Order: sequence, then C-alpha cells, then structure tokens
Amino acid sequence: MDILEQITSVFADFANPKKRVFFGYLALSVLIALAWLVFIRKNPLQAALIRVFDAKVLLSKSSMADCKIFVINRLFTFLISPLLLSQVAIATSIYFFLHGLDFLAPSYFSGTGQGTVVTLFTVTLFLADDFSKYLAHRWMHRFPLLWAIHKVHHSATTLTPVTVYRVHPLEGVLHTLRGVVVQGSVIPVFYYLFGDAVSLYTVVGVNVLVFLFHVTGSNLRHSHIRISYWPWLEHILISPAQHQLHHSVAERHFDKNFGAALAVWDWMFNSLHLSHGEEELQFGLDASERSSAASLQVLYLQPLRDIGRIVRKHARTASGMARRVLLRG
Repeated sequence: MDILEQITSVFADFANPKKRVFFGYLALSVLIALAWLVFIRKNPLQAALIRVFDAKVLLSKSSMADCKIFVINRLFTFLISPLLLSQVAIATSIYFFLHGLDFLAPSYFSGTGQGTVVTLFTVTLFLADDFSKYLAHRWMHRFPLLWAIHKVHHSATTLTPVTVYRVHPLEGVLHTLRGVVVQGSVIPVFYYLFGDAVSLYTVVGVNVLVFLFHVTGSNLRHSHIRISYWPWLEHILISPAQHQLHHSVAERHFDKNFGAALAVWDWMFNSLHLSHGEEELQFGLDASERSSAASLQVLYLQPLRDIGRIVRKHARTASGMARRVLLRG
C-alpha cells in the first residue's frame, strides 16, 4: 500500500455512507442546524451561519485534539483489527450450538415471507445493538476500570462531530467486540430459524435504519447546536440536546441519557433526563479526574495509570482479606 492509499484509508470514514461522519451526513447536519436556528429559534441567517461555524468551537484546542485522536486511533485500528475476536467465529459457534437443540428444527420458519423476515431481522438487530450500546455506556460510567478509559471521551470541552472518535484505543476495542458479539449472535439465529429467507435484502433493511439515523442529524449529538425534541419524543429517541446534557459537568446531569439512538432504555431504567428548560452547558471533567482536553500524552497515558492504580488498590484489599482469613484459621 503506497502513502496515498494509506492516507485515503485513514480518512475513509468520511466517504463511507455506513459511517456517521460521511460527508453527506455532515452536510445534512449543517442544513438541519441552520433550519433549526432560522425557523425554530428565529435567528437571522447570517447569525445562524456564524453560530454553526463558530471558530471558538471548531478550532478550539479540544476540537484539534479530537482530530489528532481520530488519526492516531485509525492507525491503531489497522494494527489491532486482525487480532480482534472474529464475528464469523462467534456466529459459527452459535449456529452449530443451535443445531444441537432437539426442540427446534433448522429452517423451521423458512416459509416466512421475505418482507416479514426483513422486518424482523432489521428490528431485532437494531434493538439488540442499541440496547447493548446502552448497557456498555452505562457500565463505562459505573465501573472504575471502565470509567478510567471512557473519561477520555468526556474530557472534551467542546463538541464537534469528530468528538465521536475521541475515545481511548482500549474503549475502541471494547466497542468493536460489543458489535461483533451482537451481530455474531443475532445473524446465526436468523439463519438457523429462517434459512435461505435471510438474504442480502435483510442486511439492506438494517442499513436503511442506520441511514435514517444519520440523515436525521446524528452528528448534532456532538455539536454546540442544542436541538430538542418534543418531551414525548425524548422519551423514545435521544435528541442532540439530550446527549449534550450527558456531557455536561452539572451534577444534576450525571449518569443521565446513556442511550445511543433510543431513549426508551433510559426511560425504563430511570436514567432519562429531558432537555427542556436547560440553560447553556459546560462540558469537560472535574480537575480531580486528572485528565486533559488537549494533551495527547495525558489522554492516552493517564487512563493506563488509573487502571494500574485501581488494580493495585484491589490487589492490596484482596491480600489484606486473605491474611485476615489465614490468621483466623
């Protein structure tokens, strides 16, 4: 691979319609933001343009760090991808496990219509994927070892679409494994139950939902444009403003709005926070987190130091408990 191909591969996400930062989705997000500011917020077009393309946000040290992390993590992904758990391996294991069951024959529902299969597969995979994202995100905030790496994402003091890539490489690995497990579990189940009825059209159905998520402004979740939905809709879908609340440093916003696309999980598990009535937000982390908005050295190395500190603390606790048990014995 020559240098030009390497550079192209690093920035391939901007040309890939399956990725959130596809240039077409970015352009649509700009149009949605302008329409919101002009027609809903009643701002003059010039003021709306200045707001959307605010240099203080787009060229901040935090935003520049996002861009650097994006490039570094893309290079890291190229190196680590061959070592990650294969979706094919998971799917194959589950497929053969299902063949060992006596109560359900392979292709039992093979006579089901194509449209029904496409709908079932699309909805099932979407819900499984979105719920797994909710759980993983919530665990990232709950468990100290996971928070040590997830706080890199929350260290951003300004939000732009590229902030979605502001993650520690270890978190990137965990997210990849999560996706592999979800897809590697759902796909073989449908192949086993529906046989040849699962086809290319089934996968296309899932891509349609991903497409709808992105064309309706998914990039605005990481932005400075606070777009809210009606309260009833914010119980179902996460609005850009709701995700921005998730990044807020205000204590009342802690551990709220973990959802990726759907808000129903937050609603069900009491972590929902509606966006209405909220004022301007401040993003970032408390100084006690020993993180940084712009220092790459801190952003990449501090999580490893924190993990080491947490492991040593638990090791000392476990050692102390073991000694007490031996003394009592």
